[in-house]
Amino acid sequence: MLFARTFRVMTDRFHDRLADRDLEPLRPAHGFVFRYLAAQPSATAVDLAAHLGVSKQAATRTVAELVEWGYVHRAPHPTDRRAHALALTGKGRAYLRMADELWAELEEEFGAVVGAERLAVLREALRTYLADADGGIRPVW
Repeated sequence: MLFARTFRVMTDRFHDRLADRDLEPLRPAHGFVFRYLAAQPSATAVDLAAHLGVSKQAATRTVAELVEWGYVHRAPHPTDRRAHALALTGKGRAYLRMADELWAELEEEFGAVVGAERLAVLREALRTYLADADGGIRPVW
């Protein structure tokens, strides 16, 4: 429960900092879309839906929002004429960089509380544990 509570506090702080910026009303689910599309060039809405564990219609609605806001671009799929390939735009990649910077700030603040050496040990332990995971990050609905 300590990990879950810590993640929740850090996530809430992350979203508080996002709210201080003049951005569209991005939700946590959007973050999972950004990460997936950054790692999966030419993903389709069907691929995204499978990754998120939602219907194709739900994934398509989320993509439509992100396209409207300029974070995602649709293009003809290189191998499937019925599908569109999804990709982050420059604005989408800039958002990911900004999000990474915000998370780094939160980690620094965490380190200031627990100490740099203890944070380094915790990071290494978490990396070791996650090495056995499937490597993907997806929401738990």
